[in-house]
Amino acid sequence: MRWPAFLLFTVVTGAGVIVLKTPASGRGGGQAVPIFGIKIPPGYRDWRLVSVAHEEGNLHSFAAILGNDVAIKAYRDGKLPFPDGTIIAALHYSHISSEENDKVFGGPQSFVPGPPTNVQFMVKDSKKYASTGGWGFAQFTDGKPDDKAVHETCFSCHVPAKDRDFVFTRYAP
Repeated sequence: MRWPAFLLFTVVTGAGVIVLKTPASGRGGGQAVPIFGIKIPPGYRDWRLVSVAHEEGNLHSFAAILGNDVAIKAYRDGKLPFPDGTIIAALHYSHISSEENDKVFGGPQSFVPGPPTNVQFMVKDSKKYASTGGWGFAQFTDGKPDDKAVHETCFSCHVPAKDRDFVFTRYAP
């Protein structure tokens, strides 16, 4: 198998494992995050896969990026800005080396999801969140909303992606 094809297979397989192994926190409800007032949307674990992400450095994580039906339609149609009602979820996990897989591959090269780190949401409502580019942001750790200080940094982090309606993730069909 050629290296790029193997790498793509590994990432896609890892994304599937991530989605299947995510804790059952997709029930929704619970406490709302400060500033934006967003709660965990019910049924988000059943949304479609938009893409996967791998972040190195201090984050050292894998993420499965999911979208509700509105988000998926906008991604597939190439529609920017995203319409109101779009919700994008990022399920983040640390990643760890897989000794079991490495034995099969003959060396250290396989990584799998480790413990979950957080789940993040972007909710599009151009009127309610006008001061933050039309997006509300939410981050939960262990099913509980992160503090106000975390949420105060969300929009400024997304400003570099302004030309893509503040969304980093591109659709991977």
